[in-house]
Amino acid sequence: MKKFQFVNPTKIIFGKGEIQSLAKEIPIDRKVLILYGGGSIKKSGLLEEIKTVLKDYQLGEFGGIEPNPAYETLMQAVELIRKENYDFLLAVGGGSVIDGTKFIAAAVPFTQDDPWKMIVEGLPIDQALPFAAVLTLPATGSEMNNGAVITRKSLQAKLPFFSPVGFPKFSILDPVYTYTLPEKQIGNGVVDAFVHVMEQYLTYPVQAKVQDRFSEGLLLTLVEEGPKALETPEDYDVRANLMWTATLALNGLIGSGVPQDWSTHMVGHEITALYGLDHAQTLAIVLPSMLEVMKEEKNVKLLQYGERIWNLASDLPAREKSALAIEKTREFFEAMGVKTRFSDYGLGEEVIEKIITSLEAHGMVKLGEKGTVTPQIVRQVLTLSL
Repeated sequence: MKKFQFVNPTKIIFGKGEIQSLAKEIPIDRKVLILYGGGSIKKSGLLEEIKTVLKDYQLGEFGGIEPNPAYETLMQAVELIRKENYDFLLAVGGGSVIDGTKFIAAAVPFTQDDPWKMIVEGLPIDQALPFAAVLTLPATGSEMNNGAVITRKSLQAKLPFFSPVGFPKFSILDPVYTYTLPEKQIGNGVVDAFVHVMEQYLTYPVQAKVQDRFSEGLLLTLVEEGPKALETPEDYDVRANLMWTATLALNGLIGSGVPQDWSTHMVGHEITALYGLDHAQTLAIVLPSMLEVMKEEKNVKLLQYGERIWNLASDLPAREKSALAIEKTREFFEAMGVKTRFSDYGLGEEVIEKIITSLEAHGMVKLGEKGTVTPQIVRQVLTLSL
């Protein structure tokens, strides 16, 4: 295990009815802009509930942030904030709304150039408007980390960025707000969280036993509770465990001091940018094939994963065990309603060169925990995913 520092300043307020904490956490002199996606928070009554709790505040609204938050939309919010002088942002929704809010918070004070350059040029981001989150869709962990992924439609680009000022001040996690999620979003959320853990866990051994066992606990919870969420959507305990698992999957703890992969995510981002598939759908397509192509490099951890997560016998031949572990992973994604082949989405071999060309254009040519996932490896992965 390598040396590491784990710093996470986000305060988590977890539990039923905790929306009431908003008025305690946001200074009364702040002018608050509420940001959200579609109309679900209006239909559910959550928006009105928030307005009631914050009735003594100056409030505004900005809706329409997409499932893959678009730079073009987010810049509209930036202009509104600059014009109306909002000084606190409240993201209400899932990871996309929170990611979009992180970009907006950093872009408002970034007046010297196009804020897109913060992402593509990796410019230091040292100031941002304060913001917080009310989570309604557990999946990305954005409610407790400093990363975001932003899409620029005009460039067909979907790219990540991180900043030390990108942490929410606090996040409210009430599992009740997830009861009305469509089955598709439940499945997507579970797959997203599962792959987040896998990117930090299934690499190579570094004697980080705490991180390994923590990761395995999160994976087992998703395997156990994911199907239950589809069967009994208003089971509070199931939803609470899934919500907390998704947060812990990407708040930086399990990845501290260990190698990380993220090649599946980088390939997935290009698929979404080019073809509009949901983020979790791209992960479900890529991960099983990535594990197959990289199984020799990942051999030790892949066998450990098979034994500890899928209860595969320790005396099984290694080749058979690794194949079964990959197949169990694919079966789990399918059981959550997330298909795992390009053909399931009406796509074929025509996607391969476009995805590789896009990866190369974004400098994604040495991916993975050892930098060995080259365009040639990606081509093999995509071919297996057809």
